[in-house]
Amino acid sequence: MNALLTSMGTQGTATGSSGSMTTTFITFGLIILIFYFLIIRPQKKRDKETKNMLASMKKGDKVVSIGGIRGTIVIVKETTVVVKVDDNTRIEFTKNAIAQILDRKAENGASAKTTKTEKADGKKETVEAPAKKKRGASSKAEPVEDAVVVEETPEPAEEPKDTKETK
Repeated sequence: MNALLTSMGTQGTATGSSGSMTTTFITFGLIILIFYFLIIRPQKKRDKETKNMLASMKKGDKVVSIGGIRGTIVIVKETTVVVKVDDNTRIEFTKNAIAQILDRKAENGASAKTTKTEKADGKKETVEAPAKKKRGASSKAEPVEDAVVVEETPEPAEEPKDTKETK
């Protein structure tokens, strides 16, 4: 047995093994830290976000199930939700089967939003979305357009003067 240990390059002395033990512990510690920051921590964050999303579901939200079925929540129960898929079709899902919420009912009633984008040629473009019409509004109201595009045009640059001499 001693011959086997000697041929492997290990000695039975305390000084030789304490250095390798420290290196081993540092290596394992680094591996554990890498696993924590790359795998465990992001997964806990995703789980927390999913739990908050499922807890905040309410009637009128448009959702997608993990199977890809889209619909609007009609009833929210303790552990399940009833989703209206078509005019007369309702499906009951467990809350964990909801993958994401597409539209929130509260966000639909928000006022008109303005988005500004800058194009490559220096022009700025502003797109304004009109507020949604309420149901039951009078039929005499003017029709609402989809979006209004306002575009700024840059001022024309002065033309360079002709520097060539004429003969």
